[in-house]
Amino acid sequence: MEIFSSDWIGFVLTGLGTLFLIGELLVNMRGLFGILGMGFIVVFFAAYLETGSFIIMLIIYLVGILLIMIDGKVINDGTLATIGASCMLLAVALAAPNLFAGLYAVVGVLIGGFSSLLFLKVFKHREMWSKITLHDQLTKDKGYNSMNENYEALINKQGMTLSDMRPVGTIRIDNKNYSAISNAEWIPRNSSIKVIHVDGTKILVQKTEDK
Repeated sequence: MEIFSSDWIGFVLTGLGTLFLIGELLVNMRGLFGILGMGFIVVFFAAYLETGSFIIMLIIYLVGILLIMIDGKVINDGTLATIGASCMLLAVALAAPNLFAGLYAVVGVLIGGFSSLLFLKVFKHREMWSKITLHDQLTKDKGYNSMNENYEALINKQGMTLSDMRPVGTIRIDNKNYSAISNAEWIPRNSSIKVIHVDGTKILVQKTEDK
């Protein structure tokens, strides 16, 4: 088709494809976004590649999506997500018929991926992403104290990490559990920490020397 001779069409296809596929990972749309995203991506690869190359590049792209999903659900440190994003960019760049079309396709993936975050403002979040944000409800039945004045009293107190902080995790101070965040620092489980700042119910900690 003549439309596929235009370099910018790759931007549209990869942008919409990535928008919906990443959106499917972020929000619960019962597979609708996944189907739409796959449709756009399949059209992009099929328009420029022969059957053998089409399958290879599509697999590389989907492996990238899979790595992002595994990172969000299991590892949650950003390493696999970075590798996954690189796979997606590599796949669309190699599939494009020329340099400019490749640049359009890469920009489409980047813009589509970042734009998918807007779905979080409209649709219900998937639980797999709750690990990277402080979404815990700090209630007494979960072992937390929800009173702001009690949180302010935690400043300069020392405690122990109950989970790895990457940078969000759970800490224990005075036999009570709290959700906390480190200052862009990864702190291993069972490390000594000190509360350095409290903003409402958001607790900022830093690692201290184990006694």
